[in-house]
Amino acid sequence: MSDLTTRDGASAPDHGHGHGNGDVPADDLARPLYEGPGALPAADIPHRPRRSDFDPKAARRAERQVAGLFLLSMLMVVLFVVAYIAIDPQADIYIPVFGEIGYMNFALGLTFGLGVFCIGAGAIQWAKKLMPDVEVVQERHSLASTPHEDVETAEQYERGKEESGFAQYKVIRRTLIAALALFPIPLVVMLRDLWTPTDSAAGLSPAEQLSTTAWVEGMPIVTDGTYVKIRPEDIPVGGLVSALPEDIEEIQKAEHNLNARGKAAIILVRMEPDEIRAQQGDGWDYQGILAYSKICTHVGCPIALYEHRTHHLLCPCHQSTFDLADAGNVIFGPAARRMPQLPIGVNEEGFLVAKAPFAEPIGPSFWERG
Repeated sequence: MSDLTTRDGASAPDHGHGHGNGDVPADDLARPLYEGPGALPAADIPHRPRRSDFDPKAARRAERQVAGLFLLSMLMVVLFVVAYIAIDPQADIYIPVFGEIGYMNFALGLTFGLGVFCIGAGAIQWAKKLMPDVEVVQERHSLASTPHEDVETAEQYERGKEESGFAQYKVIRRTLIAALALFPIPLVVMLRDLWTPTDSAAGLSPAEQLSTTAWVEGMPIVTDGTYVKIRPEDIPVGGLVSALPEDIEEIQKAEHNLNARGKAAIILVRMEPDEIRAQQGDGWDYQGILAYSKICTHVGCPIALYEHRTHHLLCPCHQSTFDLADAGNVIFGPAARRMPQLPIGVNEEGFLVAKAPFAEPIGPSFWERG
C-alpha cells in the first residue's frame, strides 16, 4: 500500500486511501507550494496530491475546463440580449410540468441563470483542481490590532494571489475578467423596461400596468377560492374575508397568467361604523365594511393578519403595520405609504360591489411613485 506525502516530503500512512500514483515529494509538484511573505506552515497530516498537482497535462486540462465555463457564461449573456430583443413579449411556450409560460421570461431566466451558474462553477472547478488543497496551520493570536497588521495583510494578499494562480493562469484570468465584464449587461438591458412608451402600439408603460387593476365600477366582489358573491350580512363585525373581482377567472384564462389576480386581491373587514376614524374617500365603506388591497406597499407581500380589536393589519414579511380604521395609514414598519382602499357599495341584488377602481396604484412603491 502506498504512502501519502506531507508538506515537508516525509511519508505518512494513507490509512487505506491509496491514490495509485506513488509518493510525490513536495518539490516535484507541478506548482510548488507558496513560500513567500505570509506563507503559513502546512499541517503535519497525510496529504494525497491531486493529479493536477503533479501532472502538467491534467493541470492544463483543468485550466481549459475553467476557461470554457467562463466562455460559456459570456455566450449566455449574449444570448440573453438576443432573446430580449428578438422574442415577442406576448409569446408563450409550453414546458412539460410547468405548462404554458411566457417565452421571453423562460429564455431570459434560462440564459441569465446559466450565465451566473457557469461563473460559479468555473470558480469552484478552479479552486478544486488548481488552487492548493493542503491544510495549513495558523497560530491563534490576540484579536487586538498590532502595528504590523498592514504588513501582514499585504503579505496575505501576496500569498492569496500566488496560490490562486491568478497571475499564472492567463487564460483563466482573461476569460474570468471578460465574463465578469459582460455579467452586468443583462441588468443594464432590463432597464429598458423602465422606459415609458410613447407609441400606444408598444403597450402599457410600467406605471400604467401597476396603476390598473380588474376592479371597475359595479364589479361584484367574490370570495377568494369559492368565487361566491358576498352580501354585507355574510361578514360579522371583526371578520375578515379575502376577495377578488367576479371575472378574475376569465381574465386569467385570457392572459395565461396570474398578474390580474395579484393586483386585484383585496380584504374585506367589518367594524362598527363609529370606529372608523378616517377613509381615503367620503363614504367608501358600506355599513362599516371596508375594502383594502391585500398587497403590502413595502415589497408586495400578501397580507391577511388582522387584529379586530385594534383594527391593525400586519404584514408577515417585514412587520409593516397599517391602521384600517384610519384610512389604512402606516403606523409601523418599513412601508412608505398607506394601503390603497377600494370604494364599495351594494347592487340592486344586495351583493357587495366596487363603486370605482382603486384611486391610487396598488402594491409596492415603484420608480415613478417613490
